[in-house]
Parts: sequence; C-alpha cells; structure tokens
Amino acid sequence: MSVVLYGSQSTASLVVHWLLIELGIGHELRQLDFDRREQKSPEYLALNPAGRVPTLVIDGQVLTESAAIAMHLADLYPQAGLAPAPGTPARGDYYRWMCFCVYTLMPQYRAWFYPDEPAGPEHVEAVKERARAALEAAWQQVADHLQRNGGPYMLGGQRTAVDFVLTMLMRWSRNMPRPTDSWPVLQDYARRMKSLPSFAEVYRREGITDWT
Repeated sequence: MSVVLYGSQSTASLVVHWLLIELGIGHELRQLDFDRREQKSPEYLALNPAGRVPTLVIDGQVLTESAAIAMHLADLYPQAGLAPAPGTPARGDYYRWMCFCVYTLMPQYRAWFYPDEPAGPEHVEAVKERARAALEAAWQQVADHLQRNGGPYMLGGQRTAVDFVLTMLMRWSRNMPRPTDSWPVLQDYARRMKSLPSFAEVYRREGITDWT
C-alpha cells in the first residue's frame, strides 16, 4: 500500500501523522512550507483545491479533512480497536464526539487564530473574545463528560480515534488565556494520551518540543 501524507508542523495534519505511527502504517511524509505558501502552489491545489492540510493519498485515493481521515484509518485497521463496531451504541457516541470536534471546536479555533476572517480586521478582538468563550464552554463540556463517565477515555475504557483528535485540539489551546491543562481532568486525560510511544515518535519526527 502506498501512503503519502501532506502536512505541516503543528497543524491538523499532526493527528493523521500520529495515527499512521500508532497503527504502524508505512508512509511518506511531505511537509509543506507555509511561509513559502506551498499549500497554495498549483501542484498542491491540484491535489487539494482547499489549499489546506492534511491531505492523505492512499494508493492514489485523495483524502482530506483530519477527522474524516482519522475515522477512515481506524476502520482500515479494526484490529487496533480505535473505532467501535458499526451499529453499536458506542459507535453512535463515537460519531457524536468526532462531530463535536469538527463542528464545535475546530471552527472556534479557526476564529481564534484567524479572527479577521469572519468580520474583518476592525472586529478582531470581539471575534477572539467570542471564540475564547465558546472554546472554554466546549472544553468544560468535555471535562464534565469525562468526570461523569469516569473515563479514562471519551468512550470509557476503549481508546478511539476521537481521543487522538481531541488531544491534538487540546494542544492548540496551549498559548490561550485558559489552556485545557487548567482543567485537572483534562490534564490527566492528555497526560494519558501523551504517554503513548507514538506521541513521542510523532513529536520527534516533526521536531516539536512544546506541550510535552
């Protein structure tokens, strides 16, 4: 199987790279230089017209969107147990929390990091404040869920692809006024995920040293 991952350090491609390592999938990593806007080059746009990362190419099939790729990888390797069986109640919870990442957390992070996009440069501070409030409310919801259900993972005792995506999104808060580590239950949750050998390995390969 031929697998090529197009990504960039500390972006949404991190979770895909992490899962490829966790699952033991041989792959080629092609890191794009955002400073040189390689993600907007004609060659890359021909592959991914959105001009964003990640893009994963498996035997010629082009896949985009980090959460979708994470779910697909989990389904390709069911022996790893990173996704509950289809049709089960746990599968429903799995979809719920993955969509929570996509529809609740990711848009607010984009508003925080690119606050001029929604309403122009004159409204940057207002956009950031609303994004911050929405993110803190969302992470409180995750903390409450883990506290109520006892964890140790989002679906209970089974670690799934959701946990990998959520951990990446927790990292994105590291320089915000209230990082996710300020919730003790989330700090414990992240520590558990970061103890995986695959986490240390993806950090080594990408040259990342923060939020260890």
